[in-house]
Amino acid sequence: MPANPFIGVLFHAIGGLAAASFYLPYRRVRGWSWETYWIVGGVFSWLFAPIVAALILVPNTFEILRAAPTGALVNAWLLGALWGVGGLTFGLAMRYLGIALGYAIALGFCAAFGTLVPPSFGGKLGELAATSAGQWTLGGVALCLMGIVFSGAAGLRKERELPEGKKRETVKEFALGQGLAIAFACGMLSACMSFAFRAGAPVVDTAVRLGTPTLWAALPLLVVILLGGLTTNLIWSLALNARRGTFGEYVGRSRLTGRVPLLGNVAFCALAGVAWYLQFFFYSMGESRMGADLKFSSWTLHMAAIIIFSTIWGILLHEWRGTGRRTHILIGAGLAVLIASTLVVGYGNYLGTHP
Repeated sequence: MPANPFIGVLFHAIGGLAAASFYLPYRRVRGWSWETYWIVGGVFSWLFAPIVAALILVPNTFEILRAAPTGALVNAWLLGALWGVGGLTFGLAMRYLGIALGYAIALGFCAAFGTLVPPSFGGKLGELAATSAGQWTLGGVALCLMGIVFSGAAGLRKERELPEGKKRETVKEFALGQGLAIAFACGMLSACMSFAFRAGAPVVDTAVRLGTPTLWAALPLLVVILLGGLTTNLIWSLALNARRGTFGEYVGRSRLTGRVPLLGNVAFCALAGVAWYLQFFFYSMGESRMGADLKFSSWTLHMAAIIIFSTIWGILLHEWRGTGRRTHILIGAGLAVLIASTLVVGYGNYLGTHP
């Protein structure tokens, strides 16, 4: 299938919307502790959804996985497990910073590490910087980071402007220092998803060789990567259940609140989990259309799209209510620069495929 960067940007935008929206259903969960609803949603996003989607669109998924190189599968699973730690800390960042600020800061680090480090390891960063396409793409990455700086600055102003009680009206457990430290760790570890896609490239090649259309060829690989993410999150969540005595929540009983709406909670967690998976469903399709040489920029596009839509959600959910005019200007500037960065990166990819 020929490269088409603008279609790739569109797929990344849809994936970004899904990722920016996934945490919203968790806000409707009642009577469950964080670790319970996080892992129930995770089972849907890291196990059920990837397997079902792969089997529907790539019926010979398990044949592909059996034929793929063992080393590629193991490396993809290990990097997926490290990404899973990043996903775990991402959930905590949302818990302590809220949707808008948590996304902007955590994903800023994801964008930087996930975009620039892979070509650096491959020794291609200098080569890319010497071409017009590479210069445009790297310029788009720089714009993305600038937009993230604006978004982070808006969050810091919010911290100074709003009294503690006001901040907690929209983010119940708001804690800036703790949230920033977690977001930093999240940014570094979550970038492992970008590495996992590259380490698992032989799995994608195997899928294509066995007749899978390029658009769906990464879906069997996603099953392996996300299984790694499930592994680390399951271990951590069950450990928290044991430490806090919250295992009863899985059968509808809370130690603090008594009975809980079990079916409703599972439904909202399933909705959140499927939305989380859809970001990588569309990411894999977007990456397949971006062009081989500058495929690394997909990660920046994905991160920028998530921050754009999460900022919009933060505004709609009144997370910035009560802040001053300068803070609102910073929010708008960050959003505008991030949108511009996606256009610049897309144009760089276009030059790479249509010199």
